[in-house]
Amino acid sequence: MKTSVKLLAPALVALFAATAAQAHHSGAMFDNTKTVTLVGTIKEFAWRNPHASVEVMVADAAGAVSQWSIECSTPNILLRKGWNIKSLLPGDKVTVVMHPMKDGGKAGLVMTVLTPSGTTLADHNF
Repeated sequence: MKTSVKLLAPALVALFAATAAQAHHSGAMFDNTKTVTLVGTIKEFAWRNPHASVEVMVADAAGAVSQWSIECSTPNILLRKGWNIKSLLPGDKVTVVMHPMKDGGKAGLVMTVLTPSGTTLADHNF
């Protein structure tokens, strides 16, 4: 009996940890049925865990500039997809394709970024 409890306890801990990680990585706030394309200038590229992020300054048709917050994968995943800490630099003119927030906020989940050099960096593929 004691042996089965010793074997079951680590399995339960692993299951709980996996469930918690899945809950943390929920994409429920993003509308994966829509894409939005932004053309703007990088304000900041934050290369950090749990998710990298990009702040993009975008001008609307009237010329008013607004800041968009774009969530990316973890740096480890981005490295495997060809990104690095210097992929996006402040001042870079970029085109970002993303899944927008369901609530209409100025934020989203990155799909691709077209860099000034013409390189397309991909992340999420929904």
